[in-house]
Amino acid sequence: MDHMKHILSYTRRAVDDYQMIRAGDKIAVGVSAGKDSLTLLHAMAGLRRFYPQPFELIAVTVDMGFGAIEANQGKVLPADPYGGIRALCERLEVPYHVVPSEIARIIFDVRKESNPCSLCAKLRRGALNNAAKELGCNTVALGHHFDDAVETFMLNLFFEGRIGCFQPVTYLSRVDLRVIRPLLYTPEKEVRAFAGAADLPVVKSICPADSNTERESMKQLLASLERQHKGLRHRIFHAMQAYGVDGLHLPERRPLILPEPEEE
Repeated sequence: MDHMKHILSYTRRAVDDYQMIRAGDKIAVGVSAGKDSLTLLHAMAGLRRFYPQPFELIAVTVDMGFGAIEANQGKVLPADPYGGIRALCERLEVPYHVVPSEIARIIFDVRKESNPCSLCAKLRRGALNNAAKELGCNTVALGHHFDDAVETFMLNLFFEGRIGCFQPVTYLSRVDLRVIRPLLYTPEKEVRAFAGAADLPVVKSICPADSNTERESMKQLLASLERQHKGLRHRIFHAMQAYGVDGLHLPERRPLILPEPEEE
């Protein structure tokens, strides 16, 4: 499948450029049921077949607990909301684990957060990292892609007044885990194309804050600017690499190669 070849090409180069995978790694792929994390799962399973450094994979979903809230409201819930992901993991021969949590209740019922995304992300990362350690993993793979990196850089600039982004590889000394982002070079349009072609079992988020965030606003702003200034996202990312923002610098200064940007 051409879409899978593209995804694997981007993934392989990012993994190689930033030495994300080491021989013997046991990697927990954080699977949120969205298109990004499911594409990452496919990419890592494909990479596992031929990558020169052998590694193991486990898929982990942190259940946010929205189901319990909806059940209390009298809504009828599916018997196994993650059945599609479970079936996909079986086809890919990747063990799958669902970690229950009460994150949704803590954020929306207990804390009543008006801006929940930051705390939510922190709690989800903590739950995922704890699960990875309990499952014997030394690495966690997250599904942040090329567009996420550019958006994060711009969000930090606009709303925090600082130059920064997430790192391709992060070592968490407190829990002795490495965090990697193998989709770093993969444009979101490639993820969308693959998710549609592969009929991935994407589950739409039922979070009340979904699509109503600063990140979504930044995504729309960049899309608008991209229509006026073709290739803008690529130039921003090139600058991030050239100046080594948060570990994005490549030692040999090899430029990022992406296909020509298309009209939105």
